[in-house]
Amino acid sequence: MAFVCAATWIAKPGEAEAVRDALEKLSPASREEPGNQYYQAYQDPAEPNTFRIFEVYDDEAAFKKHATYPHFEQWALGQAIPALETRQRDFYETLDF
Repeated sequence: MAFVCAATWIAKPGEAEAVRDALEKLSPASREEPGNQYYQAYQDPAEPNTFRIFEVYDDEAAFKKHATYPHFEQWALGQAIPALETRQRDFYETLDF
């Protein structure tokens, strides 16, 4: 089974571009992490302050390691997260039938 994180980020008013810029840099670097199977960010065209990120990792340990990499520290912790009004994360495990 793989470990899944479905995140919803809502930018503060006037901060959507800063969040988008951070995700533009964070996404490709996250895809290169050991244990990452899939990492895709989305922006809601009807509500441009709303972003969703869908992440799949080999296991929970790989997901937790994700938060320790320099690219996460710079682009998520340093730029995007301070620009958020709301940050929600939901966690799942895949059903590998």
